[in-house]
Amino acid sequence: MQHPIRFYDKPAGGLGSLHGTAKALRSNSPLPALKVLPRLNQPGGVDCPGCAYPDSPKDKAVDFCEQGAWAIAHESTARRATPEFFAANPVAALRSRAEWELEGFGRLTAPMLYDRASDTYREIEWDDAFKLAAGALRALDAPGRAVFYASGRSSNEAAFPYQLFARAFGTNNMPDSSNYCHESSGMALGTTLGVGKSTVTREDFEHAEAIFVFGQNPATNHPRMLGDLREASLRGCRIAAFNPMLEPGLRGFADPQSPLETLTGRGTRIASEYFQVRVGGDLAAITGMCKAVLEAEDAGGKVLDRDFIARHTSGFEGFAAAVRAQSWPQVEHDSGLPREQIEKAAAIYIASRATIATWCMGLTQHEHAVETIQMLVNLMLLRGNVGKPGAGLMPVRGHSNVQGDRTVGVTNRPKKEWLEGLQRVFGFTPPAEHGLDAVAAIKGIMDGSVHAFLGLGGNFAVAGPDTPRVLQAMERLQLTVHIATKLNRTHLHPGQIGLLLPCLSRTERDEQQGARQFVSVEDTASMVHASAGRSDPASAKLRSEPHIVTELARHTLAAGTPPTPAIDWQAMGSDYRVTRSLIEQVASTAVAGFEKYNDRIAQPRGFHLPNSARNREWKTASGKAQFTAIALPQDTIMGRARASFGEEVLCLATVRAHRQYNTTVYRDTTGEVDRYRGVHHTRKVLFISAATMARLGLRDGQLVDVHAASPDGIARKCSGYQLVQHDVPDGDVFGYFPELTPLVSPELVARGSATPAFKEVPVLLRPAE
Repeated sequence: MQHPIRFYDKPAGGLGSLHGTAKALRSNSPLPALKVLPRLNQPGGVDCPGCAYPDSPKDKAVDFCEQGAWAIAHESTARRATPEFFAANPVAALRSRAEWELEGFGRLTAPMLYDRASDTYREIEWDDAFKLAAGALRALDAPGRAVFYASGRSSNEAAFPYQLFARAFGTNNMPDSSNYCHESSGMALGTTLGVGKSTVTREDFEHAEAIFVFGQNPATNHPRMLGDLREASLRGCRIAAFNPMLEPGLRGFADPQSPLETLTGRGTRIASEYFQVRVGGDLAAITGMCKAVLEAEDAGGKVLDRDFIARHTSGFEGFAAAVRAQSWPQVEHDSGLPREQIEKAAAIYIASRATIATWCMGLTQHEHAVETIQMLVNLMLLRGNVGKPGAGLMPVRGHSNVQGDRTVGVTNRPKKEWLEGLQRVFGFTPPAEHGLDAVAAIKGIMDGSVHAFLGLGGNFAVAGPDTPRVLQAMERLQLTVHIATKLNRTHLHPGQIGLLLPCLSRTERDEQQGARQFVSVEDTASMVHASAGRSDPASAKLRSEPHIVTELARHTLAAGTPPTPAIDWQAMGSDYRVTRSLIEQVASTAVAGFEKYNDRIAQPRGFHLPNSARNREWKTASGKAQFTAIALPQDTIMGRARASFGEEVLCLATVRAHRQYNTTVYRDTTGEVDRYRGVHHTRKVLFISAATMARLGLRDGQLVDVHAASPDGIARKCSGYQLVQHDVPDGDVFGYFPELTPLVSPELVARGSATPAFKEVPVLLRPAE
């Protein structure tokens, strides 16, 4: 069998990224994308739909990456999934296609209704689609039978009326993409610092003396971050990476905008130190760093910021006692790192006067994710690294406006102040009881308690656990409504009434009643800025997300029971200034920073929402930043699985390929799948160490079936995966998301946040049948 790996020995970026960008343009229609790219992430331009990394605070002629180019090229494609396409392709046949093939069919062009008799989607008029959805929603026996899911790529102007629609309908069943990714971050930061967002701005990277990068792979998931890390490294900042896989992008980066680095292939070193923790070992590693810092203080080193701890924190003594009680052998075992490496990391931290800690889903998608991030907060508080220049905590968001959606109310657990704002402005009493999050919605769909699903973007079932069972269950729903730009697998399992409603992309011109509109988004660093599409719409029948949402709401609630509030949905759907004004009014007592929204969003770079923790104002129960006493867990997913299924159980962590955005997979004719890991022509690979293979009697290149060691006893299997020897910790194995999500039980979640534990899946490998 041909081995899929071609070793990549170059730094990230450089000519490889330039070639990748060219491939993105060649594989689609280059001219429309070339018109957009110069305006991408520029003042007055288009916000990249590829990730939520902050825009540059300085003028840059080019501020997009290869991943952004692929996203724009695919949005600008000339390929169309027309009504004729759907008439010729039954849904059953489309289900056999790979994710990248579904993406490759191109843009949706007209509203479609599923016809069960022919097993095809058929075109429907917009007004008929709205009436059909509204009738099905009103026929539900209770508002809680409906789920309103939101992807983080929608704008504030779409997200706000969407959450208003759900609450006016009578439910807080508003799962969103945060439930799948950074819910653990928000919960941990909220309880310890009083705000669930990054305390860091992009400017802070210019002043940091040390940067700790946990559980993330910027070169693949948010490549523009590598530019900031490169600049920090060049000026002498120490960068320490904690990751079970040795990722090329964390070791070196050749800036494509640097002619010397691009032409010579000699990049800048990124991580000055690389700590290869075991999967899930970050909690123990960070605990060990805290232990080493406390021991240095006990030895007379005077390394703690005693004044900061006394004035701004609570709970230090309990935290310190808990850390001191952890033994070094336990820390070493659980982290996978020897004590001297952990002490080396602690020494970097101690020597720095300003430190940034940044992370992504390598920390958030574990059973003990909340505790891990709370321990990271503990570490940062020890030396006052919150609320000063060049220091702070930064969860790097994925979807381009997932943070903004939360800010304007998309959540299943709304704050009392937000609900009070809705009642004050719109004159109705919204439901106060918490609604379903993503995993609870999945369970409700499967057990039959959920009857209707509305999706504002996203690929809900594929992005979540237990995909095949969820997709089958969605076919039993009374109503499925998907607002989307392209076809994806979740769309191929419609309910009794199945609607596919095509919307404008962010790059396309949005005109309502003859007036040009723009939308706004919030990035990882809490910058709110405008995005205005300029390209011609892919079809004259497309409608904007705000228009579709408000029309669904208007038709549903116009004749609702009980009487619904008098909300001018048409005004919000046709003039986005109205929506921004309403956000300002609702947020006036709930979210600081939206004053004069319409005026300030017109500024070239938008405006920054204030962050209380950044200002050392602690909106916590104690009124101070909170240390948390945490002991290393004795009860773990892997421990329970090995007790039930034996010591052969491995820990699977799902990862993304370089040419991928969440569940969206890009392909070209060269067969490149994941350049930095050297994978070509297939995504069905598992990265595994030589020691693990030897222990299990397996060999490099062998085909295996992957069986889930599921806690619920349900058999789950992914077949025909090729083993690839890789430098990863013994007992850990890595494969691609979303292909391996069928192995994940909905019972495998983070404690407290209910985020799926995609990075901690117990599996057994068997020779392929």
